[in-house]
Amino acid sequence: MKKTILFTFFCTSVATVFAQKETFDLATYTAPKGWKKQPAESAVQFSKEDAAKGTYCLITLYKAVPGTANSKENFDLAWTSVVKEMVTVSTAPEMQAVTTENGWETQSGYAAFESDGTKGVALLVTASAIDKMVNLIVLTNTDVYEKDMTAFLESIILKKPAGGTSQINKPVINPVKSLPATTMAKSDGFAFTTTNFDDGWTSTVQNDWVEVTKGNSRVLIHYPNKQADAYNSVVMDGLKNAWNILVAPRYSSASNFEFKPITGWQTIEFAEADMAEKTTGKTVHVVLFKMNYSNGSGRYLEFITSDKRAFEQEFGAYHQTTSGWENIEKMASYNKFAVAASDLKGKWTSDFSGAVQYVSAATGFDSHMDTHASAENFTMGNNNMYNWDISVASGAVGNIKFQSKKSSGKYSMTGNWKVNFSDIEGKPRIYDVYFSCIKGLRILWLDGRPFAKAQ
Repeated sequence: MKKTILFTFFCTSVATVFAQKETFDLATYTAPKGWKKQPAESAVQFSKEDAAKGTYCLITLYKAVPGTANSKENFDLAWTSVVKEMVTVSTAPEMQAVTTENGWETQSGYAAFESDGTKGVALLVTASAIDKMVNLIVLTNTDVYEKDMTAFLESIILKKPAGGTSQINKPVINPVKSLPATTMAKSDGFAFTTTNFDDGWTSTVQNDWVEVTKGNSRVLIHYPNKQADAYNSVVMDGLKNAWNILVAPRYSSASNFEFKPITGWQTIEFAEADMAEKTTGKTVHVVLFKMNYSNGSGRYLEFITSDKRAFEQEFGAYHQTTSGWENIEKMASYNKFAVAASDLKGKWTSDFSGAVQYVSAATGFDSHMDTHASAENFTMGNNNMYNWDISVASGAVGNIKFQSKKSSGKYSMTGNWKVNFSDIEGKPRIYDVYFSCIKGLRILWLDGRPFAKAQ
């Protein structure tokens, strides 16, 4: 296997060794000739192997799913929830250069893996546009198929995202805009408590949720709640518990109740009813929804519309499959607020730890364990001065190696969505930046990595 793998994703060139164009979801491609094809609802897979030599290559192109506005955040989510669920990867992916084509921004990276005693390379390519991401995964233990694999990648063209080539719903901030009394933003000491998105939705910070409004529709992005989020092996019981805690207390009566969870790889919780609001007496249609992502990132979303028809027109009708919920899922991404330089003062820290246990294929006994732990800190002071440091401990248990880096300088904001540091590991760095909210706190996101305020 060559040490470096270079991929140009979603170009328009076509290799002559391939057959006619095919389409799957948003992707058009030329299928590799002589490879086994296995289509499914959520993905299409191509594979080739040489049983005598024990070599293989497996390519899986997935259906588009909801994503965030940050392409690196989407990549990291897919790496954790898809790649790591398929194979054992002991190192962080080696990232390739970011590319932009036809309105899609593509992040790609690869790392060595081990599965059932065999070793190989896992490659993830994540293309992001507006509120969607498309993932492609390659698992291989040889470079024999590299020519076919690269030609397939180069043949893929993704449908141009709706609304032109804009990569994301760009937020337009107006912190002093007057809002109806029911959606007045909660003052929490930060510069921005309101975000006006260019698709018409407006987010405001509230005590127990972020409230997202457009016209007569409201969506409450509920903050994590220990009681409502408690694990229950019976999905229906967990859904009813969450409804009673998050929804029921704010309404005086209800009719047409339906609790309709869907069990699958990522279980969906769905409940709806016609409810009378305690504060206004008005009857509304309420839907409680949660996608239980494999990495635990799902949040309860409460949809409040004038009636069931209005809900279905805006977000789509209920259906008994675990796919096709993009219009509902994407609403969780509206928990996003701009950053002012004054918001950054203090210490922000991000900790990570993980371990991989290796088992001998010959004996079945534990072989060894690799661990990784890191702590990264930004301390923002007066006059836009900062100190940065990172400490990393990694390696096999009993032979752990420690490394650390630090620097200092000045930071500045470009608008309210990018922060510039004069020196990170010897060179200037620019990070995409925004806040998300949980009860009583804000999480600072720097290039898709979460930081909590330590002081």
